[in-house]
Amino acid sequence: MLALLTPHLHLDSVLDLSPEYLHSVNRVGLLLDVDCTLKDHGAPTFPPSTLEWIQLMRSSGLRMCLLSNGKARRIEPLARTLQIPFVAKAFKPFPFGCRAALRLLDLPSQKCAIVGDQIFADVLAGQLARLFTVLVRPTSPIEPIWTRIKRPFERFVLKRIASRTPSLNLVSHSSDQF
Repeated sequence: MLALLTPHLHLDSVLDLSPEYLHSVNRVGLLLDVDCTLKDHGAPTFPPSTLEWIQLMRSSGLRMCLLSNGKARRIEPLARTLQIPFVAKAFKPFPFGCRAALRLLDLPSQKCAIVGDQIFADVLAGQLARLFTVLVRPTSPIEPIWTRIKRPFERFVLKRIASRTPSLNLVSHSSDQF
């Protein structure tokens, strides 16, 4: 069970993920969580640094798709801003949204990675869909109540992962955000 919750890569920020690294692990597609991964929860727009990062990824030939449990009426304008497709109401941690995003990108799971801030949503969905999984630190401590409820369990899992897999390069996180 712990294997399903273990990300392949753990970073401080989505901005730390480089196109060179993704190409080195043979990934050409990227499924991106929105809230607390690309922007703060509740923020109406993306920060300039995220927009620059998206452009860097696009210019390197990576195909991207937003993957969110949010409603389409909220996610669609954000996807339009980035000029990338989206899957809303993805029902993560179930893999169905990941599979829909793979169809939109016309890529097999072996060529894609998923990036998100939640173990029990993004990492689990990615593992179930057989994607390369990247866990990032949340962009903000402001989160919906259902996410805050899961964070203590995520901290427990992160400690277990660190003790069982010392070769996994985990970033230490403050208890404020994980």
